Amino acid sequence: MSVVIVGGNERMEGRYQEICKQYGWKAKVFTKEKGGFRKNIGCPDLLILFTNTVSHKMVNSACQEAKRLDIPTVRIHSSSSAALHQVMAEFA
Repeated sequence: MSVVIVGGNERMEGRYQEICKQYGWKAKVFTKEKGGFRKNIGCPDLLILFTNTVSHKMVNSACQEAKRLDIPTVRIHSSSSAALHQVMAEFA
């Protein structure tokens, strides 16, 4: 199972990946938009958006790609590890 996390804090990237690994999921984390962002998303099983720490342009790009590929999307206002634990517990 794979998950893409859009947004969050750069310093927490490793922590986000560790949390997902604890639940048996492989994670890609995008804290900043880079060239070819939509192509790098791939086709994960879940898309998590940390809406407090991400630009509207990046949210729109991720949502369009998720809609096109029929990927379930979860929006979380907080980018804390506790919030990620909660979402992962729901989907694991």
